[in-house]
Amino acid sequence: MRILLAGATGKLGAFLHTALADRGHEIVTVARSGGALRYDITDPAQVAAMYQAAGELDAVVSAAGHVPYRTIAEMTPDDYLAAFHGKVAGQIELVRQGISRVAERGSFTLITGVLAREPIPTGTAASMANGAIEAFVRAAAIEIAPQRVNAISPTVFTESLDAYADFFPGMESVDLARVAQAYIRSVEGAQTGQIYAL
Repeated sequence: MRILLAGATGKLGAFLHTALADRGHEIVTVARSGGALRYDITDPAQVAAMYQAAGELDAVVSAAGHVPYRTIAEMTPDDYLAAFHGKVAGQIELVRQGISRVAERGSFTLITGVLAREPIPTGTAASMANGAIEAFVRAAAIEIAPQRVNAISPTVFTESLDAYADFFPGMESVDLARVAQAYIRSVEGAQTGQIYAL
């Protein structure tokens, strides 16, 4: 398959690039500051240009998204909007604009996270964004068939515990290899409207 990978330069994106390429897929990498294509998926005009540059695709995979972490008292309205734009709106644009750019039986795989179901202090923006993506996936799946859309919802990565363990006390971590298997299941499988919680 020919797969567009958004967020290709991050820890997860780099791992997915290798995992999907090792399975024989052709990967078109996209990121704001690196990759074969340099576009910001939070800008709808850049998403349109990205799809024009990418050409024919069988699947779109996202490992992109950024949200602020602060207590509710410290959060501002702009912080919540930043979370929406940084994680939700861009991934929605990947699907919305991608419907006409991806193969008839192609797929979209988005990224959410554990905070949609297991909140932490300072994580309200992330919980909001993750929950929005998961609701969008379920709704979009009933409209875009035979194309498919799923989301991967991992807990904290084992490989990131040195930086983030204190934010996720008592939560089990997940290896990037296991997260990559969920992406492979989404891309190569037949399910749609699924949230793969890891």
